[in-house]
Amino acid sequence: MSAATRPSGECDAVKTTVIAQLPVLDRFLPLWIGVAMVAGLGLGALVPSLNYWLAKLQVGTVSLPIAAGLLLMMYPVLAKVRYEDLGRMSHDGVSNRRFFGVALFLSWIFGPALMFALAWLLLPHQPAYRTGVVIVGLARCIAMVLVWNDIAKGDRDRAAVLVVFNALLQVVAYAVLGYFYLTVLPGWLGLDTQGFEAGIWEVARTVLIFLGIPLVAGYLTRRIGLRRRGLDWYEQQFVPRIAPITLYGLLFTIVLLFALQGDKITSQPLDVVRIAQPLLAYFAVMWFLGFTAGKLMGFPYAQTASLSFTVASNDFELAIAVAVGVFGATSSEALAGVVGPLIEVPVLVSLVYVALFLARRLDWPQPRLPA
Repeated sequence: MSAATRPSGECDAVKTTVIAQLPVLDRFLPLWIGVAMVAGLGLGALVPSLNYWLAKLQVGTVSLPIAAGLLLMMYPVLAKVRYEDLGRMSHDGVSNRRFFGVALFLSWIFGPALMFALAWLLLPHQPAYRTGVVIVGLARCIAMVLVWNDIAKGDRDRAAVLVVFNALLQVVAYAVLGYFYLTVLPGWLGLDTQGFEAGIWEVARTVLIFLGIPLVAGYLTRRIGLRRRGLDWYEQQFVPRIAPITLYGLLFTIVLLFALQGDKITSQPLDVVRIAQPLLAYFAVMWFLGFTAGKLMGFPYAQTASLSFTVASNDFELAIAVAVGVFGATSSEALAGVVGPLIEVPVLVSLVYVALFLARRLDWPQPRLPA
């Protein structure tokens, strides 16, 4: 392959270790999650009455401390979304209509259908885990995908626009898709849900609380921050300060969830492996499908990488919030949601290596520079 056909920045990508490019907190995310799981199991053993005390602070199906952790987990993610990029399209010879059309089709039409099929195929006799896995498949990524995209030398502008699309569409579409895949479609296909169904209002209410509130707060924070202090201050100083709050909220929530579910987990340790199977298949299939689609459509490498990582990534924060909000913190659906990031992060780190390898080995068209 000639130098003219290699993607820009390839040499830097080859020289720099993928793991080293991740922020420290994100780099060890699977480790932190594992530590939080163990800590939660230990807390549950030391304080058997924890469930009783959390239940006294419960509103609906969610305990207030867990609700606080979920909201803290979502706010920094949504404060980082570049809402101002929504009307800003790249003009580099790549059709925006084709790029965004295939990205939204794979993310919102094919992806949920694939996860539904994998969940029923691989978890036919575990209805609660199956439901939790489907919930993960419905949540489109609005945070970590930007990390994978940057490390893989993807198209930063288009990835940012897709994140905005996904954040806004989730408020409108998530409840409808949840009701369709958890209740309507199984009925049409004659599948026995064994009573594990979800009403559209239950899902919508949870999305409005745990996505709507932090979305409004994140949007206002960004709008006010950019107006008063400018983009450089907001991106370089403010965002790094609040970013760790997502991890703290996630780990706090995981500790409480595993403390409440300690007996179930220790008595059935292989359940985590069962939950991981459809998740592993989903992330791999979606990524390779997105990458293949970009290549066949003649996109340059950067746009192909952005397409593949966007369609393969999921918003595990929202999935956990919905599972807890609809089914409760002690539910098996919530456990399935927690397994999501434990599997997604190492899989997508591995796929970054695959993307950079294919960037070197395949011929790619060069984007046309705007006149």
